[in-house]
Amino acid sequence: MSALALDFTRPPAPILIEPTVSHALEEDLGRAGDITSDLTVAASAKATARFVTRKPGTIAGLIAADIAFRLIDPSIAFEAVLPDGGNAAAGALLATVYGPTRAILSAERVALNFLGHLSGVATATAALVQAVRGTATRIACTRKTLPGLRVLQKYAVRCGGGFNHRFGLDDAVLIKDNHIVAAGGIAPAMERVRAQLGHMTKIEVEVDTLIQLEECLALSADTILLDNMTEEDLKLAVAMAKGRAVLEASGNVTLATVRAIAETGVDYISSGAITHSAQNLDIGLDLEN
Repeated sequence: MSALALDFTRPPAPILIEPTVSHALEEDLGRAGDITSDLTVAASAKATARFVTRKPGTIAGLIAADIAFRLIDPSIAFEAVLPDGGNAAAGALLATVYGPTRAILSAERVALNFLGHLSGVATATAALVQAVRGTATRIACTRKTLPGLRVLQKYAVRCGGGFNHRFGLDDAVLIKDNHIVAAGGIAPAMERVRAQLGHMTKIEVEVDTLIQLEECLALSADTILLDNMTEEDLKLAVAMAKGRAVLEASGNVTLATVRAIAETGVDYISSGAITHSAQNLDIGLDLEN
């Protein structure tokens, strides 16, 4: 396996996600902490617990689970058995934790919330990636992420074999339909952007007709987003572009439709559903007897 493949998931730096995990713990602990664990478990008790999958899927979020336990009690030992980005069968052991029982129980739900949700995102992404395997098309996410979870959700997309679209409004230009209306057309919008944009930032334009596509090609847009086009129009768009711009298809992307979209020859297929509508992957944390 190449070094690139090994580093494909590119985990975010802990400092970027610790505030998110810390906020989730604060929300759960409330004003008085975990009164149930404090009242039922001896302060001196130690335990070993195991993260186990209930259903098969692609794993993401162990990095967040680890941070959750460490923030509650730095003495807890967390050992990942299957890394983020790995494919797990039902019943697979993902990780073990060892340390004070109270602390493990207090961090349990937050750790599982992150792990289950992010693994759901990775699993949904992996399903689309598998569906287009053998084509040159890449699966990408969008900005349709849950508030506060963008860095982690985009990491989960990478764990599933997908690629990230822009992270926010500040790292690329995407001229959408409302921008075109507000600016008075595609040409005025691009003229204003190019007059002030730095040379390192790419320009993408959203279109929903082949006439608009032709205009964007004439204006040398870097990337063109083909919004809700039919398969026939997507094929025509690819033929018209002839490699002059990166083409991204979006809209009506499901597991049932993604293969046919990819076979039109587009470079990317973007999906908001893999982040905003991903089904939680069922994972449990069980204390050893």
